[in-house]
Amino acid sequence: MAVMTYREALNLALREEMHRDPRVFVIGEEVGLYEGAYKVTQGLLKEFGPQRIVDTPIAESGFTGVGIGAAMVGLRPVVEMMTFNFALLALDQIVNTAAKMNYMSGGQYPIPIVVRGPGGPAHQLAAQHSQSMESYFYHVPGLKVVRPSTPMDAKGLLKSAIRDDNPVIFIESETLYAIKGEVPEDPEFTVPLGEAIVRREGTDVTVIAYMGMMYRAMEAAEILEKDGISVEIVDPRTLRPMDEKTIVGSVRKTHRAVVVEAGAGFAGMGSEIASFITERAFDDLDAPVERVTGANAPMPYARNLERLKTPNKDRVVDAVRRVCYANGS
Repeated sequence: MAVMTYREALNLALREEMHRDPRVFVIGEEVGLYEGAYKVTQGLLKEFGPQRIVDTPIAESGFTGVGIGAAMVGLRPVVEMMTFNFALLALDQIVNTAAKMNYMSGGQYPIPIVVRGPGGPAHQLAAQHSQSMESYFYHVPGLKVVRPSTPMDAKGLLKSAIRDDNPVIFIESETLYAIKGEVPEDPEFTVPLGEAIVRREGTDVTVIAYMGMMYRAMEAAEILEKDGISVEIVDPRTLRPMDEKTIVGSVRKTHRAVVVEAGAGFAGMGSEIASFITERAFDDLDAPVERVTGANAPMPYARNLERLKTPNKDRVVDAVRRVCYANGS
């Protein structure tokens, strides 16, 4: 095991997969000469050259379309969005072409493409650069959606995404790029898509959270442990396909559930998770499923308002106490 940042783990995954498979290439804005807006592609242009690390104009729809065409003829493109908020400009390419081409061609054209980049709450990047975009994609049949929370998962899941024959939406986090963790150096290390992980064992309540919210849940669990409340934390890692078995199994063990997400709550990821928990484990629940979500408002620029918009550990603590009937009511 090596200790590296989330950013370095992504870089290592790209480097290893490009060495392993000459069909893999990276395309996007500033991925080459500038080495990536967040330095995920640092050093790759020098190592692999401009035919495999391709700088593009500011034209998300255009270079995403180029990636889809390349995938149709047998290459395995990794398309970088400088921020996933800009993927809105490529939504038609992703939703109407990448997601549907294999189906509409009767299986003649699998689309092994990864669309990756940062998304979700950041540090004062305001309303147009801080949206949780996963909800735009996990509703679309044909797309897989991944949100890795740790450096180890960043490497393992990205490698699996590149090797997958389906289009994969791979959303990272600007706030996690600098966090450090242990990462296997084995070039064949992968994390399968569609498998959740129990980050923390507990007996009283299950908290389902991913990305930055998983870390807020961990902080809340430490506080609640002092009150005698044992919190189990499940990180879905892949949102589509969702590992319902692991999540429901944890809820059947603890009999209570809290779902935490950074995005606005209406029709969000928390709604879907709360729904299948209720459908499959209703008789096991000792309290209604609680959701902790971002406020239903655009992300403010001001730091104090940004913090109010985004769920924090205190809100997770309050939700857990409610489902455990430990809030004094």
